[in-house]
Amino acid sequence: MLSFLKELWPHITWMLTLLITLLASGHAILHKRDTRAAVAWVGVIWLVPVIGPLLYVILGINRIRRRAVALRSGHARYRSFGNVPPGCRKNTQDPLQDQFAALSRLVYRVVRTPLLQGNRVVPLVNGDEAYPAMISAIDRAERSVTLSTFIFDNDRAGRLFLDALARAVRRGVDVRVLIDDMGSRYSLPPITRGLNRAGIATALFLPTFLPWRMPFVNLRNHRKILVVDGKTGFTGGMNIREGLLLGEDPPNPLQDMHFLLEGPVVSALQNAFAEDWVFCTGEVLNDEKWFPMLEPKGNVTARGIPDGPDEDFEKFLWTVHGGIACAKSSVRIVTPYFLPDSALIRALNLASMRGVDVDIILPSVNNLRIVQWASTDLFRQVLRHGCRIWLTPPPFDHTKLMLVDHEWVLFGSANMDPRSFRLDFEFNVECYDRELAGRLEAMIQAKIRDARRVTLKDVNSRRLPVKLRDGIARLFSPYL
Repeated sequence: MLSFLKELWPHITWMLTLLITLLASGHAILHKRDTRAAVAWVGVIWLVPVIGPLLYVILGINRIRRRAVALRSGHARYRSFGNVPPGCRKNTQDPLQDQFAALSRLVYRVVRTPLLQGNRVVPLVNGDEAYPAMISAIDRAERSVTLSTFIFDNDRAGRLFLDALARAVRRGVDVRVLIDDMGSRYSLPPITRGLNRAGIATALFLPTFLPWRMPFVNLRNHRKILVVDGKTGFTGGMNIREGLLLGEDPPNPLQDMHFLLEGPVVSALQNAFAEDWVFCTGEVLNDEKWFPMLEPKGNVTARGIPDGPDEDFEKFLWTVHGGIACAKSSVRIVTPYFLPDSALIRALNLASMRGVDVDIILPSVNNLRIVQWASTDLFRQVLRHGCRIWLTPPPFDHTKLMLVDHEWVLFGSANMDPRSFRLDFEFNVECYDRELAGRLEAMIQAKIRDARRVTLKDVNSRRLPVKLRDGIARLFSPYL
């Protein structure tokens, strides 16, 4: 009997391996929307037996949509905007200008939330401007504070926020803090210990330490949202890290931009936080303490754009494509990570060929070396038809910003890469306002003046080993 099993065992192992490979391949073919991602995963599954299917099970399957729908089935989504005066909701048919009326209609059909009038939007550069404004707002809080961030380091910057949140709790303010589980471990010991000791209600988004949580390791909450008393909001690209306090001469400096928001659009920030909070904790935040009536505060027309691998899949990507398609004179993109797919590359090239000035501003030195290699290999596809690429000097610039025709502004947490487009939970804001766009255009032009322009000659003159290295890195761009 034992000898019989020994003879059969290689055949049984081969059949099980083939069955697992066929099942994993079939799942990828049926469920991967992007053809290249499906081909890439099928290649990994077949070329790396056993390990390939295991990697697909851990990293390739999007389980979050099913779980999110199940968890939210007992709760209404926070998309009614009932706390906004009716006069602040802009009819999507109202003419902004012809091109922007079309863009507004497109984004409405993608996001299904209205444009909101009467907002004040203030750019804040680096932690030197943003952190004092955020901490001052927390110190003025009377009823509630909600904070969501990807990284919350246990350093000088993190302790500034910890102390401000602790002061708010001692005053009787209801505070909720949501940190992505992966981002919470960027510094040790994690800041969560101090938050818990201070009595601050804190949750981690999709903890991944336990083996049965590993399938969620690739799906992170990348949003950066702070809302005080439901009326004052902050969002953008900034995590909480001392590197952003450039005036303090930090050991690892970096640049970034955040935005102060007041007016009806703040409800969109709170909606996004409340949905994530109920997803993680089951606690529903729905009374006036969290969602007060919001009155007009300025002249900016704006809309929040939540994005994620659940019901909000690819809303940011569709919005970016809409902005490029509507451009008549200029497109400016500032992003730390630039890994566009073929459709986005084609859209940028078509805009340039129509006579639109397309400028893409990237950091010259990236904090993720493999991303920089992959991005460099894609440069030639963008430069070939007239788009311009600029590399800004250190420190590393983490800013995420897009401007179209000196009037339309898109900012938030999302990068121009596959992770932000399809995997991470992101939050962005679109604004229609010439004054705001003008201020941001001036900031971008200042970056360009200090930057080095990349040419096709620069890209083509790379040494062969460098080209091979960059090309290999580009093969992994769907997973970076």
